[in-house]
Amino acid sequence: MNTTTAAHDHIVKSFDEEMSRLTGEIAAMGDLAVKQLESAMDALGKRDSKAAQRAADNDDALDAQERQISDDVLRLLALRQPMARDLREILAALRIASDIERIGDYAANVAKRSMTLNLSAPVPLVGSLPPMARMAGRLVHEAMRAYVAHDAEMAHAVWERDADLDTLYTTLFRELLTYMMEDPRSITACTHLLFIAKNIERIGDHATNIAENIWFVVRGEPLIEPRTKLDRTLET
Repeated sequence: MNTTTAAHDHIVKSFDEEMSRLTGEIAAMGDLAVKQLESAMDALGKRDSKAAQRAADNDDALDAQERQISDDVLRLLALRQPMARDLREILAALRIASDIERIGDYAANVAKRSMTLNLSAPVPLVGSLPPMARMAGRLVHEAMRAYVAHDAEMAHAVWERDADLDTLYTTLFRELLTYMMEDPRSITACTHLLFIAKNIERIGDHATNIAENIWFVVRGEPLIEPRTKLDRTLET
């Protein structure tokens, strides 16, 4: 092996190691976002304002991780000047980190709304939110698995299943509207529940964004087929 070949192999290995570390950081960030959503929903169910505040405060950790990942990406771009798939991987890492940070924002919003809900009487329909949150959490978890495995088909499955979350959201939206019409005293509390449901639905949208970026990295082309959207709330 000549000197030039050895130097090239060293550069490739070094880049691979840095990308592996970056992927690990992003995967850990995704896990933290899912746990934040789970904590927020647990606090909502228990009407525990202190636990909700802790869940909201955890958003700072996600913000710090996104800043670190952004710095790492910029350093890789400057030092490695990647091309083709390497460049797609680095740019996707930046976008995925941004999506996870937004997921954390929505989880924090759920926690903050739950604290406001605790100031009024419980609304029975709050029990319809956990299935939505569990599905959103699974979508994020599966998207991160696809990212680590560079699995385009797994990512595509996440992309398709967002329609199921839309269906749950639309059903809950209609139930809440009916409940408010039957009992106007519940309007304030149900409005907060509507915002919580929308935050959870948006988490699913960011999971599909992650899936689209994974597809682009692996396949080298955008996922351009129309995505099924079953959010019918604008028709209600």
